Amino acid sequence: MRVLIVLTSHDTLGNTGKPTGYYLSELTHALDVFTRAGLEVDFVSPKGGRPPMDGVSRDDALNRAFLDDARWTERLGSTLRPEEVDPTRYAALYVPGGHGTMFDLPQDTRVSGLIGTVYARGAVVAAVCHGPAALVNVTLPDGTYLVTGREVSAFTNEEEAEVKLTEVVPFLLESKLIERGARVTKVANFQKHVVVSERLVTGQNPASAAGVAEETVRLLTSR
Repeated sequence: MRVLIVLTSHDTLGNTGKPTGYYLSELTHALDVFTRAGLEVDFVSPKGGRPPMDGVSRDDALNRAFLDDARWTERLGSTLRPEEVDPTRYAALYVPGGHGTMFDLPQDTRVSGLIGTVYARGAVVAAVCHGPAALVNVTLPDGTYLVTGREVSAFTNEEEAEVKLTEVVPFLLESKLIERGARVTKVANFQKHVVVSERLVTGQNPASAAGVAEETVRLLTSR
């Protein structure tokens, strides 16, 4: 079974001039779970090529192993573009967070269409932290939003306020998900929280990345 990992191509944090991208540990901790479960992974990003990386801490053992592995470095240098992806190949799709996701993934109709197609075909869709930003404009064949009526978790308004980026991000993710009809559940800031709603798996923050991947694997292996 294969997992498609969707990464942001956006590298600038609003008007701050600071860099952003996908958050490394939200990729590496999930990737560790997927590969240990024997799943194959592919990478896609809006622009293709090498996506921008944020949260690069070598104090994290999984980050360090990933950064020092030339095979992963090479593969991240040639991510697919959405139009190059065959959605029939994937049993699951996973979106790590990082603030970059807020700026390009929600507005990219290719990404939204890919996620909707993969889910409609029966695959598991998973996202963590700011990754659920990629879900806010995803619709199903009947025209309803994917998140409508579902219990989801994502980076909360309180967490955004704590990192002092409420006025920098293009929208508040928790508020947007609620606007789309999702039932957002949350715990204290930066504590692990994972929610499963049928074939949709979401997590609140970086601490939830491995748990989101574990629930994704559980759904795949329980079929």
